[in-house]
Amino acid sequence: MVRRLLNGTEAASPAVPLLDRARAASTTTLSAPARLQRLRERRSAAYLQAVAQLDAGTHVHDRQAMDALKAAIDQELAALIDSEQLQGIVARCHLGDPYEVHTLQSSGWIIDHFKFGQPLPLMLERARTLAVHPAYAFIEVYAHRMVAVMSSGQTAIIEGAT
Repeated sequence: MVRRLLNGTEAASPAVPLLDRARAASTTTLSAPARLQRLRERRSAAYLQAVAQLDAGTHVHDRQAMDALKAAIDQELAALIDSEQLQGIVARCHLGDPYEVHTLQSSGWIIDHFKFGQPLPLMLERARTLAVHPAYAFIEVYAHRMVAVMSSGQTAIIEGAT
């Protein structure tokens, strides 16, 4: 069974985009080589910390924590969200047994925790093995590739991951 951390009024409201689309639309469209270069860039400490806080559950009860998470993702990935088609983020879950990984889906502010062997949404399942590897803090899943992010912020691109 999936453990949803955003319930109540959040679930009743329409899905909120992962990114402020107005800000994304105002950014300059990047060329393919520029997008790849941006994907390779080291992730900021603020972004790493914001994603690491998903297990803490503060986003469920604290609107400021949710806004900070959204702002960190927006700041870090605004130029990539639409052009690279971010599907979501998958990371190792630290809630303990029986949970293995958690996801943040780009279709809204839904944070799900998945048990060992429980299937993830189709586009995110491909990141599961990397997400549980101790070398990576989390995996950004895009339509045609994945970006493995280490706790240092260094990135590794996995091409053609469909």
